[in-house]
Amino acid sequence: MPFWSKRAASEPGAGVAGVDGNASHSDISVVKDGGLTYTRAQGGNGAAATYQEAVGAPVEHKSPLGYHVGWLTVIFLNVNQMIGTGIFSTPGTILNNTGSIGLALIYWVIGAIMACAGLAVYLELASYFPNRSGGEVVYLEQAYTRPRHFFPVAFSVQSVVLSFASSNAIVLSNYVWRIAARASPTQWETKGVAVAAYTLAVVCVIAHNKYSLWAVNVFGAVKVVTLLFISITGLVVLGGHVSTQRVPDPHANFRDGFEGTTDNGNDLANALVNIIFAYTGYSNAFNVVAEIKNPIKTLKRNCTISVIIVAVLYFMCNIAYFTAVPKQEFRKSKEIAAGVFFTAVFGKGHAETALNVLVLLSAFGNLLAVLIGSSRTIREIGRQGVLPFPKFWVTTKPFGTPIGPYLLKWIVTFIMIVAPPAGDAFQFVVSLKSYPESMFFLAMAAGLYIIRRNQRRVVGAGHRPEFRAWDVAVVFFILIQVYVLVMPWFPPKGGIYAGNVSFFYATYCLVGIGVVIGCFIYYKAWISWIPRWKGYAIRPEIVDVGDNGAKTHHLVRVPNAELAEWDDAHDEAGNLRRRGVRSGVKVSDKGSDGEVIQEV
Repeated sequence: MPFWSKRAASEPGAGVAGVDGNASHSDISVVKDGGLTYTRAQGGNGAAATYQEAVGAPVEHKSPLGYHVGWLTVIFLNVNQMIGTGIFSTPGTILNNTGSIGLALIYWVIGAIMACAGLAVYLELASYFPNRSGGEVVYLEQAYTRPRHFFPVAFSVQSVVLSFASSNAIVLSNYVWRIAARASPTQWETKGVAVAAYTLAVVCVIAHNKYSLWAVNVFGAVKVVTLLFISITGLVVLGGHVSTQRVPDPHANFRDGFEGTTDNGNDLANALVNIIFAYTGYSNAFNVVAEIKNPIKTLKRNCTISVIIVAVLYFMCNIAYFTAVPKQEFRKSKEIAAGVFFTAVFGKGHAETALNVLVLLSAFGNLLAVLIGSSRTIREIGRQGVLPFPKFWVTTKPFGTPIGPYLLKWIVTFIMIVAPPAGDAFQFVVSLKSYPESMFFLAMAAGLYIIRRNQRRVVGAGHRPEFRAWDVAVVFFILIQVYVLVMPWFPPKGGIYAGNVSFFYATYCLVGIGVVIGCFIYYKAWISWIPRWKGYAIRPEIVDVGDNGAKTHHLVRVPNAELAEWDDAHDEAGNLRRRGVRSGVKVSDKGSDGEVIQEV
């Protein structure tokens, strides 16, 4: 059992006595708790039946995407997203931000601890909703159920507007041109290759779900081998077994390792942002929970393995970089840090080209893994009903893949590759996504305590989830998000235009906050202001999409004059009510499909 968890006090699914003293909660399909209504449902992945608030998207009893995610795919979904371009591109930037080799290495260790804490948070949240894919979109929906649809709407706007992977595609393009021996490709050459690579990745994941998951495993193995090679090469260099003409002094960077350490809050926050970017992906497998058999047990073991593998490889690769490349030269490396290392050790030639090809394959594997994970998030947003044309986002026709989310990812990424100018664009894009994401991560981690309380009330105080995180891990994860949100506002040395970009240093923070404010305005207009003006109300309706078990919420406009009739015909989740209620507990109302309802 991982170190950040507590042993459950009772087995998952164990019931507690109902209000009448006869029935257990495991026998009850609907539970009312004040103004909230919880429905009990079970998917087809072997997880126990659980309760979720009725505002949530309906549980799909059979996953329309199948159950192709095994233990190896869980590991490589995470590994592929974590080891994308971060370890090959950001070490130079992190060294610039921290100012010293010693602090840079400490930050990589902090990133590993942060990933473990975040993993613990995700594991407990998944144990409450093991039948739902989508990760944080589900957990925010269930933590903040009132006002209705606010967090789904807010998260959906943020996810759609910032649903791009342009930074990884740009880095991949840089390595293509490095392999082609073009030191200075034009701006449009770089962008053209980035678009082509991303288009190829989208075609691959659209074509076949099972084979795309196999491809993730293959590319994951390639990148682990690549980082192992870099790590071993670094140890060889450190031992003095490389020509002194190429590496004159492999120990130079480690003498007085903390020389030049910065105390500037803005620089340290930017370093942490880049560390978070490098470790982003430890939660990628949680986006496909409904496609995993026995999900919590599988995730607990194999997500932990993925974080350990990546943390060790990250640290060893940084040692290798600092062994072979002088500090001042490495600080200038920016997006092609690994390429600088290869040149320093092997020189110009076939060996350097071969290793750059491995980095290129690693970056492409990252694109596949991110596409697979984020497509499930967007699909789950579509199943919440807060996007227009919900069937478009939910359907898996004609290839058994979520084609709607994939097309959205391609369109937004294409725009973000083509539109921003070169130069500062890479750092700005990386930072822009991180700020609103940290706001939602903070809300999600704090929401874990809300979900704990609600689940105890609904299921019973004696019941514990299959996985429970230590509070110290949850609090640490919360503090990390607070730090990322606060520290970037401290100006860098040299004034407000002396940051990592040529314009105002906190532009990405302002834009990130603007996106969240835009989410709120959109929510109020759609859910409140326009309905009040037009004389209707928003109500959920469950729709069977009709392809292999796919279900979705559809938010419909009900005229005020028809509200009473609608509410009488539908339950809180949007199911049509049916006559007949099973006996066995004290009944307070009739539920959908003749379900028993109990108040707590």
